[in-house]
Amino acid sequence: MSVGTSGAPAAQAGEHAAHACDPNDLPDGLVVADEQGRVVCYNTAAERITRIPAAEALGQRLEKALPLEDLEGRRWWQLTDPYGGLAIRNRQPERNLLLPGGREVLVSARYVRATATGPVERVVVCLRDTEARRRTERSHAELIATVAHELRSPLTSVKGFTATLLAKWERFTDDQKRLMLETVDADADRVTRLIAELLDISRIDSGRLEVRRQPVDIGAAVGRHIQAYVAAGQTADRFLLRIEQPLPQLWADPDKIDQVLSNLLENAVRHGEGTVTIDVTPAASPREGEDTGTSVTVSDEGPGIPEESMNRVFTRFWRGSKRGGTGLGLYIVKGIVEAHGGAITVGRAPGGGAEFRFTLPVAAPAYLT
Repeated sequence: MSVGTSGAPAAQAGEHAAHACDPNDLPDGLVVADEQGRVVCYNTAAERITRIPAAEALGQRLEKALPLEDLEGRRWWQLTDPYGGLAIRNRQPERNLLLPGGREVLVSARYVRATATGPVERVVVCLRDTEARRRTERSHAELIATVAHELRSPLTSVKGFTATLLAKWERFTDDQKRLMLETVDADADRVTRLIAELLDISRIDSGRLEVRRQPVDIGAAVGRHIQAYVAAGQTADRFLLRIEQPLPQLWADPDKIDQVLSNLLENAVRHGEGTVTIDVTPAASPREGEDTGTSVTVSDEGPGIPEESMNRVFTRFWRGSKRGGTGLGLYIVKGIVEAHGGAITVGRAPGGGAEFRFTLPVAAPAYLT
């Protein structure tokens, strides 16, 4: 009885293992040819990517079932010769190849041998659609085009004013010279900001955004931004800062937190209406294993963000309706917050406008704990 009982789970385990290894569960295309070069496996993803039914491919020779060419029109299987080529070769690195009709596909291959230089027993081919790569390339191209477009305007202005001043310096009054130089200075600042944004995106995308944690008084940081807006002409009563005490001590990168606050407040001032409310409160930490965090909520009383756009707010180039700029600011904000181990959300404020809320963990750096 005990043998029969133990045998059933073993059989079930074997059945589960077989299901776990089902080639049709793989997200990438899988094609396997036997020692004679005939296709013995052609999974569902391979059918989708190649648009060749498995029924047509199974039993066919590999070069016929999967007629691949390189970008110069040469037949790939003849070039690589998996069964008759070098006996020490065991793989083909991933590369772009063409299917019939000119469709691009990413292909890599593995040659399975019983011994290091023995005959090939199986050729295992992995196929991936190039759509994801094309999307990434399009995104990079859009980034370059956007930044180039944004750089052209201030650089044209800088060049125009400096050339005019150099050619006709004596003809202008001191006030006219000052105005031109102030314009050049402002445009140079704009170029610097654009380059900084580009560098930030590069670091975020590559996971290299460094966070240098120091104690940060988040309430005082918000207050400095409000004072700057008031000094620039905004009325003091447009801003409402509410700080719930006691706040836990926050360890964060002060420059990057300033960048986050600057972006969120600028959005509220430029694109919102009415009172801009900033709430700073203790909150549950977004990072597992920590109890406390600090939350900052920036809200306005403008038209808000349409419901259908909420999921795209933190993506590259999102500008909303009638919004200028590069559309990169909120993407960078999200990257900075997440680099701190925090989280950021967007929603509708009680006054009807946009509400951005980010929460940061407050624990000190590891070397101080």
